[in-house]
Amino acid sequence: MSVRTQSSEQSAEAVHRAGFACFVGRPNAGKSTLTNALVGQKVAITANQPQTTRHTVRGIVHREDAQLILVDTPGLHKPRTLLGERLNDVVRTTWAEVDVIGFCLPANEKIGPGDRFIAKELAGIKKTPKVAIVTKTDLVDSKTLAEQLIAIDQLGRELGIEWAEIVPVSAVGDKQVSLLADLLIPLLPEGPALYPEGDLTDEPEQVMIAELIREAALEGVRDELPHSIAVVVEEMLPREDRPADKPLLDIHANVYIERPSQKGIIIGPKGKRLKDVGIKSRKQIEALLGTPVFLDLHVKVA
Repeated sequence: MSVRTQSSEQSAEAVHRAGFACFVGRPNAGKSTLTNALVGQKVAITANQPQTTRHTVRGIVHREDAQLILVDTPGLHKPRTLLGERLNDVVRTTWAEVDVIGFCLPANEKIGPGDRFIAKELAGIKKTPKVAIVTKTDLVDSKTLAEQLIAIDQLGRELGIEWAEIVPVSAVGDKQVSLLADLLIPLLPEGPALYPEGDLTDEPEQVMIAELIREAALEGVRDELPHSIAVVVEEMLPREDRPADKPLLDIHANVYIERPSQKGIIIGPKGKRLKDVGIKSRKQIEALLGTPVFLDLHVKVA
């Protein structure tokens, strides 16, 4: 078993590589946080609850000798609903199309049935190289980490998965994150960059804006509304009568919930909660777009 820590030597020949990697793992294994740490900017939505990533968000890591495109799939889990099954189909389709798969297992939780479920699925995908990534290493001591590394090695042997690498990382503590990129890149095919330099994601702006609003709306109510919120940006229009040096973008968005009873939770007493959601997400949207924004939010029952 080769566990990697910092100080891997660089290869001498200069070839350019470009390709796709995806992080898999049960919900909350730290996939989105890791994507953001690698890209160096917030591109995938992170929330302290499972199932927040509904669709593929790509983060792009630019290096002189490589371009690593991260595809963030929804967490794979035993489906209990039709939506769950659809999400799982999305996951499998994505796995079949990427150049390398990173399997995220948190250092602070023993390998459980959910991890085994995913590992078995992974074992069925023969051609794609797989890297085991031990996340959240900042939460454990070295003995616990060592035990987890051995358990992951063992899991691979049991199911016939040959890990290309086993890498402990802490996205929050920024430990070994760049090493992880160094180890993923050699597993990519040779080829020119697939995206222009400076692009961090190919997610359309409207989708990212919807995600930021959804993240703000989920904050603080995760117990009452596990994840039954969808956000749709209806329109984005520059305000017409503004001087060129003081532009304003009008964004109209609907927050959809499943039941009328959830409306009060999102809106809050005297509309305070919805106002807070608007203020919080507006700041992030302005940071994302680099322009002042007027955000108009409405809550609707889907």
